[in-house]
Amino acid sequence: MPLIRRFEDLLAWQKARIMANMIYDLTDGARFAKDFQLRNQIRDAAGSSMHNIAEGYDSGTTAEFIRFLKFARRSASEVQSELYLALDREYISQGELDAAYGLASETKKLINGLITHLRNRKS
Repeated sequence: MPLIRRFEDLLAWQKARIMANMIYDLTDGARFAKDFQLRNQIRDAAGSSMHNIAEGYDSGTTAEFIRFLKFARRSASEVQSELYLALDREYISQGELDAAYGLASETKKLINGLITHLRNRKS
């Protein structure tokens, strides 16, 4: 595993950043942008995923880092759920849902891997 010197080096954070930017792009669409509540909620969840990874990295303890990673993972799940509502409201297409949902899944897998690594290192 490469040396991690700052949170930006974490693959989970990098993937969460890509996911957040994709969500921002999707929510810029005319119909989606008018649904302020859903737009803001999904944007907040996407941002929360990457921000919790960063915040956890600087939390000072492995236990706290893992706690923040769990918040980040839950935020990515929230994004996935909100994508379905966006699809149901016809703000996004099935293809857009699939792409964003896939990025959220990849983000969660990387977060899970990091949690596993931290737990194993702790033992």
